[in-house]
Amino acid sequence: MNRLKKLILAVCLAFTTMTAVAMDLNTAKSRGFLGEQQNGYLGLVDRSAPADAKSLMRDVNDQRRANYQSIARSNGIDLNSVESLAGQKAINKTARGHFIQAPNGQWVKK
Repeated sequence: MNRLKKLILAVCLAFTTMTAVAMDLNTAKSRGFLGEQQNGYLGLVDRSAPADAKSLMRDVNDQRRANYQSIARSNGIDLNSVESLAGQKAINKTARGHFIQAPNGQWVKK
């Protein structure tokens, strides 16, 4: 096997390993690390959550914020209205057994 093929194989294996290790949103929610907040963003339910769950939360929240800003601009409404509506939709869609933030700020299992 030539050197280039070995390098390509190593990169593919490294990517596969990273992908397998990275936590997905459903796993982070089902393990009780993350939950849906009233404001349309994910929140940290368990402060001792692993770093990949925290990183996932930041990434998803960044994507959501960009999406919400686009929706607000396109419809001529304020960002807080979009966030609030998105929060209610996300909470309504949350699976039983996953955490949601109650209006008083407490985390509760749905």
